[in-house]
Amino acid sequence: MRNALWQAPRPRNEPTLDYSPGSPERREIEGRLNQMLAQEIEIPIFIGGEEIRGGELGDCRCPHDHAHRLGRYFRADAEVAGAAVEAALAARQSWAAMPWEERAAIFHRAADRLGGPWRATMNAATMLDLGKSVHQAEIDAGCELTDFLRFGVAHMTEIYRQQPESTGAVWNRLEQRPLEGFVYAVSPFNFAALAGNLPAGPALMGNVVVWKPASSAVFVAHHVLRLLREAGLPDGVINMVPGSGSTVSDAVLSSPHLAGIHFTGSTGVFRWFWKSVGDRIDSYRTYPRLVGETGGKNFVFAHVSADLEELATAIVRGAFEFQGQKCSAASRAYIPASLWGQLREMLVGAVGRIRVGPPTDFSSFMGAVIDRAAFDSISQYIEYARNAPDAELVTGGGCDDSIGYFIEPTIILTTNPKFKTMQEEIFGPVMTIFVYSDDHFSETLRLCDETSPYGLTGTIFARDRRAIAEATEALVHAAGNFYINDKPTGAVVGQQPFGGSRASGTNDKAGSVLNLLNWVTPRTIKENFLAPRAFAYPHMFSETEEENPPAMRGRPS
Repeated sequence: MRNALWQAPRPRNEPTLDYSPGSPERREIEGRLNQMLAQEIEIPIFIGGEEIRGGELGDCRCPHDHAHRLGRYFRADAEVAGAAVEAALAARQSWAAMPWEERAAIFHRAADRLGGPWRATMNAATMLDLGKSVHQAEIDAGCELTDFLRFGVAHMTEIYRQQPESTGAVWNRLEQRPLEGFVYAVSPFNFAALAGNLPAGPALMGNVVVWKPASSAVFVAHHVLRLLREAGLPDGVINMVPGSGSTVSDAVLSSPHLAGIHFTGSTGVFRWFWKSVGDRIDSYRTYPRLVGETGGKNFVFAHVSADLEELATAIVRGAFEFQGQKCSAASRAYIPASLWGQLREMLVGAVGRIRVGPPTDFSSFMGAVIDRAAFDSISQYIEYARNAPDAELVTGGGCDDSIGYFIEPTIILTTNPKFKTMQEEIFGPVMTIFVYSDDHFSETLRLCDETSPYGLTGTIFARDRRAIAEATEALVHAAGNFYINDKPTGAVVGQQPFGGSRASGTNDKAGSVLNLLNWVTPRTIKENFLAPRAFAYPHMFSETEEENPPAMRGRPS
């Protein structure tokens, strides 16, 4: 019996460790990296508490050394995906009935273990599997995933606290039920935090989940699930089914019990989900919730009053950290002509000092892109610019896949504001710059807004407050996360809820109440302590009738 209204622990952002030479965290993660590199693991499909082994195998390889295999994983077929749906549904009733504070305790325990004894394991897995530097792994796996879990509990309780007014003898209540069915979570390769949050967010709210991680990030996903299970997650709540996206998704979407899709990935794939759900809409028990964060063509816009050092740093970090493989990465910039000459020298100098190498070399600023498909696609964009009459390579452009999938940080200058690399998402270390006349600031703002179909992130650099105000208004729909004098990456859970609209998704703001509201369905309860005892209303009587006829005795509704 719990005769108390419990309060969850107040969340805090996980502090970022710096891994300086000789530090305890540096020694610990170096040891964990060596351990992971020295062993090859087998990763099963995980359904309803059972490890499933059988069928085709896929490889988990290091992007910086594609000959090195970290592990092998079993790939789910349609039959196995269907079994995952059934396992989730079997666990649904008991999980939904679990008191909210018990669910909260599981995810808080996972957060505290991730911030403590699991930190080196998750960071090392992220470095080797995704190709992140130690700093990028730390802010992703060590910090952001921890923040998602902690703040998720706080946001859940905030949702539960929202209650309607009650008047007179009526007590009004609002409860937030889990969705009727299961949620399909599809996570991308580029963030361990998303690999954790996409299935964990709906599960926190009492839902059961079928989870398909990206094939190039199964190694990280495996460790995320191990962490959640060690924290006490019951069998069947999150079922992990790596495999072909089309095979697994088609099987999952065919279930009439699909209640929602939580997705991060490409715009094209999310549109396929939307169409597929629409084609099957008559077969579902309820209207599925569709939540997606997709592509971006994120901009840096400079006014003539911009601080050059701040601007150059934002371009280099925003475009080239984690090889430009962030949804929020800067990939196009608009620079005033009077600033370009000096800025060009600064950028060339900064990029020339960037060290590209394996994540195990802590002096590396950049690593390799994720896989062969990414390497080929990015290389083709660079070659297109190299041969285009209206563009030139300012710096970079080198590509080498002999050992790992390495691409140099590349800056393209174009005279065409609608140049291919100014419009299309590349998802690699490529920044394209368009130089505009100083007196065409307003016109170029409109150009920036109209050039790309996306609306994820962007930034304005200016010291002139009028320019900042004008840009903020002109670009109101161009970015769901808008920055002023800062790079357009690095949103922090609890501080800058993340997401965009247009072709960038449904803008449901990961890491906020807005996202978690998608995974509940409210029920209003009205209880009347003094119910009416007669059906008639006062207007039904004439002045000649008795003041309080028998038909009126009692309380009208």
